[in-house]
Amino acid sequence: MGGKKIKSVSYAKYGYIFSLPFVLAFLIFTAYPVLYTAVIGFTDLKGLGKTDFKFLENPFQNFIQILKTPSFQESLGNTVLIWTVNFLPQILLALLLTAWFTNQRQKIRGQGAFKVLFYMPNIITAATIAILFSTLFGYPMGPMNDLFKLLGLSQEPINFLNNKTTARMVVSFIQFWMWYGQTMIVLIAGVLGINPELFEAAEIDGATSRQVFFYITLPSLRTIMLFTLVTSLIGGMQMFDIPKLFLNGGPDNATLTVSVFIYNQAFSGSYMYNRAAAASMILFIIIVVLSAILFYVMRDKDAAKLKKEIKKMKAAQKAAAKGVQA
Repeated sequence: MGGKKIKSVSYAKYGYIFSLPFVLAFLIFTAYPVLYTAVIGFTDLKGLGKTDFKFLENPFQNFIQILKTPSFQESLGNTVLIWTVNFLPQILLALLLTAWFTNQRQKIRGQGAFKVLFYMPNIITAATIAILFSTLFGYPMGPMNDLFKLLGLSQEPINFLNNKTTARMVVSFIQFWMWYGQTMIVLIAGVLGINPELFEAAEIDGATSRQVFFYITLPSLRTIMLFTLVTSLIGGMQMFDIPKLFLNGGPDNATLTVSVFIYNQAFSGSYMYNRAAAASMILFIIIVVLSAILFYVMRDKDAAKLKKEIKKMKAAQKAAAKGVQA
């Protein structure tokens, strides 16, 4: 009896079918706007409702003009400063909480409740947070002014949000407060992915909690730290909601970020979409360059050396094979 021939079934087409809605949505709502933005950066497109445009004789005119604009330079400096001031304490506190929650010796009770409380600011809307901190730092009457008066630090009301330095510090603190919980959750997930046998071996060898953290946990979190740095960098350079809703870039452009500058160029005054597009592409290039630097600095040097050695061995083998054939 001849056996029946079994037809092989390919499920690949179903994968393509299910991924089609995402691909279409990505092309329409992401790829097309990005490409369109890149194009109009080289044009004269400006004005509400205008759709016709022409390319400039000097295609980089908008980019040069944006780079020479003092308010753009100031917004770039503000963005870097606010991100740096909020990220450094954010990553330090997140690492401290991660070490605390993942310490097997302490076995802290109620970890779930603590994690929810620490993560809570991240799910509150930016508009709500802007109203909250506007009330806290209200002038002439507000909780912070009342606290300063109670402690004897100031007898006269302080207009915190009218001072450039304090305004930047408040915005930085809000960004830190909103995102340290998110960073903590990511780092904890990274620690849970480390081979538990490493911690068991360290405990048997008598390593202290500090030694375990610095010699096992941190080196094993290299990839997660890189992810955290890059995503925080991208989010920080695109910072918009809090500076816009809280102080609208003020006082005196002290909290004007690049994203707020782009918004003002596109949707205020003469609606200069071409300059807004040019500023967006400049911001995109800055983010790509800084991300590439982070990837290079935090690369696994041992793995890179191993790859180079493997390439050399393969090249030597190929050369030897060619010599034998000849």
